[in-house]
Amino acid sequence: MALEEYRQGTAFPGIIGRTTDVSTPAWPQPVRAVPGAPNLLFIVLDDTGFGQLGCYGSPIATPRIDELAAGGLLYNNMHTTALCSPSRSCLITGRNHHANAMAGITEIATGYPGYNGNIPFENGFLSEILLRHGYNTYMVGKWHLTPAEQESAAGPYDRWPLGRGFERFYGFLGGDTSQWYPDLVYDNHQIEPPTTPYEGYHLTADLVDKAISFIASAKQVAPDKPFFLDFCTGATHAPHHVPPEWPERYRGRFDEGWEAYREYTFDRQRTRGIVPPDAQLSRHDPDVPEWGSLSPDARRLAARMMEVYAGFLSHTDHHIGRLLDFLRQIGEFDNTMIMLVSDNGASPEGGVTGTTNELQFFNNAPEPLEDSLRAIDELGGPTTFNHYPWGWTWAGNTPFRRWKRETYRGGVSDPFLVHWPRGIEARGEVRTQYAHLIDIVPTVLDAFDIDSPASIRGVAQSPLHGISFAHTFDDPAAPTRRHTQYFEMLGHRAIDHDGWRAVCPWPGPSFSEAERPFGAPLTAADLGALDAEHWELYHLTEDFAENHDVAAEHRDKLAEMIALWYVEAGRYNVLPIDGSALQRMMAERPQITREQTRYTLRPGTETLPVAVAPRVLNRPHSITADVEIPPGGAEGVLLCQGTNIGGWTFYIAAGRLHYAHNYVRRATHRVSSTQPLPEGRHELRFEFEPTGEPDFFQGKGTPGSARLYLDQNLVGTADFPFTTPIAFNPGGMTCGANPGSAVIPDYEPPFPFTGPLHTVIVDLSGDSITDTGSELRMHMARQ
Repeated sequence: MALEEYRQGTAFPGIIGRTTDVSTPAWPQPVRAVPGAPNLLFIVLDDTGFGQLGCYGSPIATPRIDELAAGGLLYNNMHTTALCSPSRSCLITGRNHHANAMAGITEIATGYPGYNGNIPFENGFLSEILLRHGYNTYMVGKWHLTPAEQESAAGPYDRWPLGRGFERFYGFLGGDTSQWYPDLVYDNHQIEPPTTPYEGYHLTADLVDKAISFIASAKQVAPDKPFFLDFCTGATHAPHHVPPEWPERYRGRFDEGWEAYREYTFDRQRTRGIVPPDAQLSRHDPDVPEWGSLSPDARRLAARMMEVYAGFLSHTDHHIGRLLDFLRQIGEFDNTMIMLVSDNGASPEGGVTGTTNELQFFNNAPEPLEDSLRAIDELGGPTTFNHYPWGWTWAGNTPFRRWKRETYRGGVSDPFLVHWPRGIEARGEVRTQYAHLIDIVPTVLDAFDIDSPASIRGVAQSPLHGISFAHTFDDPAAPTRRHTQYFEMLGHRAIDHDGWRAVCPWPGPSFSEAERPFGAPLTAADLGALDAEHWELYHLTEDFAENHDVAAEHRDKLAEMIALWYVEAGRYNVLPIDGSALQRMMAERPQITREQTRYTLRPGTETLPVAVAPRVLNRPHSITADVEIPPGGAEGVLLCQGTNIGGWTFYIAAGRLHYAHNYVRRATHRVSSTQPLPEGRHELRFEFEPTGEPDFFQGKGTPGSARLYLDQNLVGTADFPFTTPIAFNPGGMTCGANPGSAVIPDYEPPFPFTGPLHTVIVDLSGDSITDTGSELRMHMARQ
């Protein structure tokens, strides 16, 4: 009986007698890779557009990434899904994103098969496959593939990295995080960063350090064991956080504006053969103002935001170079297949003017230009969560139109490099064959001579949707094997087929040309009208950047393409089409426990991720802390949620009780006790009672009455004219301290509570204390 079968637990190949002298032992054999098996390194950039890397024509310096292009292959026809979680699911499984139940990011999951955010176990991960072939498997950086409601200490952990074939994990589970104060997870538990930004900490450097440590630690014991490292930077997703010396390298470099950037980049793309000789730049986007139309102050701010972004990307490139240098040092560089890709096009989440705080964009609460200008010297630093304007997004996707979240080429056509000196002879060449992220797993398996397994851990596997493009590595004239690929993102649809491309934009070709706002719900009547009148058709073999809609001239071809889109949609769980955004973000999703209106929190525990924390926004609620004030007093945070860009904190300082609500860094509403807190054990309580309705489209959450109580006696009251309407992000809730950045500047984090804190109870039932006498005394005191 084969040892492999013994390892699988089916039989013992030795002999068992009554005693050992008449028996033959047979040890279970460790899984060993094929001698000389190559390593695999994925480098996944975030929100990096087709025209932002130096090797793709950009003026931004990325010399270490450019080295990969010069020593390998640059693809100009790689496609993603237009959004991060869906793209990452395609990359790691080789299946389409709706078949992975990942129609959108995990935070907007809905209760349909293609949308619920739970990647089926029959769609195995590449990490699970390579683990069975003797590889060490490491996931470092951004994950964003676990349902948001499953990211807490309560689990379940089977969709965390260590549950999907990775042996080690260091990074963050969600969609973005501060580069200065990240929400770090090490394997299966939360940790705080090892140092602070004021001591030199930055997430990208930390991720590279940990990736090197993981590989080096294993190589000490098993120097010949191959590894798979999925290295996913937080960069260049907002916030564009970077040490100040990096943006200074670009001071004044973008003063001529985004149109000039596009012309420069496009000219270099044509010179280098990255775009066809007859390619044309896409039109000036109707949502992007002409650079010359901006005021001098607006141009100064926009240029600085781009300087910071460029510095952020160059800083990322530098640290990627450190990882590559380490592989050279240990003699593994030439035998490592490196694939570098971005998960979607450049991001428009900074709005038309850009923002010092991306949370303002998601809460529809943009700050005025004057406020942004006051923070111009802080951009990229720990006090901001900055993102550039739409003009730079548009320029970053040169030569294409539009951007992330939309299925025009600016959203789905992204940079992709392959570098493998020992496996690929070609150097510094451009490949034009059509490919999609779902093709990467089949390509790796093909190149490594590994079969796709029939089952993983007892779960029968679904067929891969991707097609290997390994045949293109050393043959620039090799035919394209992928003939058809559908796209759908937030109701925005497209399909590619044999050089033709049909696009049905929702809610329109641009925001200014649409009859409805972005994220508007899509009804059956809307869909009928869209299918009848609003599909566009492009012949990409002659029109690389979707400039010439030929739908009117080729109605039969358009009808064929629309029908083909519906065939693919039915095959891969795309229906029902859902164009909504806000509704999906705010939808109630199943939790791992029954519905609660009362939560008991304790100090010294892990931070509650926003998806499982009590939802206090826009509703009556109370927070009650059971504390002891020792002789001499105590201070510190009792409970807080969010960070310095938005959140709230319930705390004691200077002997008094306080509550403060940081409205997306634009205003802070406060209430404080009118008397000091006495020694002894006390019940300290905050209540919020709504006095109006939220206005989500104006960026204003529920106004209300804020009250503080000491042992059920009213000691402070204030009216909050508005609150945060939609979300805090980052939005973790922590008991007994304020980790990361301080919600308000009144104290230094982590500001732990210095007395005994027994429990903090968050109550969402709406029950409140009635203390008519105290209410009257407080009212009289204010007159």
